[in-house]
Amino acid sequence: MKTSRDAISPYITKDGSEIRELLHPAHHGARNQSLAEALVPAGCTTLLHRHEVTEEIYHVTGGTGVMTLGNKKFPIGPGDSVLIPPGTPHCVANTGKAALVILCCCAPAYSHEDTVLLDASA
Repeated sequence: MKTSRDAISPYITKDGSEIRELLHPAHHGARNQSLAEALVPAGCTTLLHRHEVTEEIYHVTGGTGVMTLGNKKFPIGPGDSVLIPPGTPHCVANTGKAALVILCCCAPAYSHEDTVLLDASA
């Protein structure tokens, strides 16, 4: 199955990022994973969250930011990939002047039900 990014309408996930589901079981026939493009506007940070079941891979294609992964924080930029194991608290902050663009691969596929928002001050 082939999809075209420009034909897919974005939506906002529970963590506050704008997502385009490039391939998802609910719409495109994938069975065990999803691929999405996330945009985090300049100066914005997604909400700290975790996924109980889903393993994620983030691959940065544009912009710069800081990734929070568990108790670690580190810079991210184009060409960087980050593995996010299930249950690991994470969020991203856009530290640049342009949108932070991330390809997100999720297995099993992303679902709002598997997203648990966390209190950042905890």
